[in-house]
Amino acid sequence: MDFLQLAEQRYTTKKYDPTKKIPEYKIQDLKEILRLSPSSINSQPWRFIFVSDDKMKEELAKQSFFNDQKVKDTSHLVVFTVINDLDKFEEQIEKHLQPGSVGYFKQFLKPLDEEVVKSWLSHQVYLSLGFFLGACASMGIDSTPMEGIEKEGYDSVLQLDGYTSLFAVAIGYRDSEDANQPALKQKSRLDLETVVHSI
Repeated sequence: MDFLQLAEQRYTTKKYDPTKKIPEYKIQDLKEILRLSPSSINSQPWRFIFVSDDKMKEELAKQSFFNDQKVKDTSHLVVFTVINDLDKFEEQIEKHLQPGSVGYFKQFLKPLDEEVVKSWLSHQVYLSLGFFLGACASMGIDSTPMEGIEKEGYDSVLQLDGYTSLFAVAIGYRDSEDANQPALKQKSRLDLETVVHSI
């Protein structure tokens, strides 16, 4: 199946089958795919937390507003976090990146307000989200990206230190009666001419 067909068939799953679990080999592949995600200057300001433990999912469900049932029923919940300690981030890139990348950060980003730099770091994590959703679709795994979470609550449950939660993605297999699947509900998108222009 080519990528256009995957894009046509992929959708945001609203109801999961809690009896179906993703095989471990696919989870390992997804972890490696996330590790290989692109980011500006190869900054990699992230950690990805895969949660399959039912008790932990129950705790995170309490911090997930209207997404609570998805969190409980899905095979795995993947929490996307971003580094929030700029000194720690600078230490990381000095250790792992090429001098040109470190120089770019110090010259063009470090002088900016802290919130601007942290926003830039968060944008890198969102790049990995698109990569991840496409990977899930290619592997026959359903997914639900969720910004509707209580971030501080997630940080507390996961006992994060130096990182903070941005969003989570439920991954698993749809319930056969999920009303949002394209076979039952046509995808709604703006016309091509509205969103794509050629010059």
